[in-house]
Amino acid sequence: MTKIRAFFIIALLFLSSSFFLQVARSQSDSDSEDDAELVAETVEEGSYVGNDIQDIGVGNFKPAPGVETVCVFPKNSAKSVVAGQETELLIGMKNEGEHSVKVIAVHASVHLPFDHRMLVQNLSTMAFNNASVPASVQATFPYIFAVSEFLQPGTFDLVGTIVYEIDQLPYQNTFYNGTIEVTEAGGLVSVETVFLVSLGLALLVLLGLWVRTQLQFQSKKTKKITKVEVGTRTVDASMDEWLQGTAYTQSQSNKLKKKK
Repeated sequence: MTKIRAFFIIALLFLSSSFFLQVARSQSDSDSEDDAELVAETVEEGSYVGNDIQDIGVGNFKPAPGVETVCVFPKNSAKSVVAGQETELLIGMKNEGEHSVKVIAVHASVHLPFDHRMLVQNLSTMAFNNASVPASVQATFPYIFAVSEFLQPGTFDLVGTIVYEIDQLPYQNTFYNGTIEVTEAGGLVSVETVFLVSLGLALLVLLGLWVRTQLQFQSKKTKKITKVEVGTRTVDASMDEWLQGTAYTQSQSNKLKKKK
């Protein structure tokens, strides 16, 4: 019984943590909506080349003052990525500096969520030709990527950077550094859903076992009461047999013989 109660407490803690996770996700969704408004107001500049991987000199450059970036997953607030299929995101760049920004390329990589030093996959580099963002102008740049079809479903961290130049000096901004949910192709159920369903089934099984235990306990209790009553009758019968051989029984029989 103690183990069952302890498991119920642990299960309730898991359910409460899942609730807070949903609240956190809804909060992040509202933040994504705010970023989407900024991206929606931007004007696309330059030409999009595609998945041509070029030597663009991606390195550890610093962001330029006055240049801000945001990222939006269109119609995908859950940031769900299907393994082996293309996923699109939009990068909004806002240039509040005094000089024009020349966008060179966009690059991203996938890492383990608990340690960014563990690189899972380098994603494609998308280069832009003649893409510039003048001062006091906002622009939108699309980025399409696909994680490996052999990548195990789960939560990973996506780190995306946009590389640009100002007065021929290289800079870069990290437009996204957060989690994505990788799912299998054709999979309609997330890992969290599977966990919650499994937890619910486990709770139902434990509830059934608890009810069964209670019924067995009540049944044993009833049987014990019945045995006590039968045992009393048995004791009375044995007492009668034992008294038949006593002096009291013999004296009673002698009195009956004298009367006759």
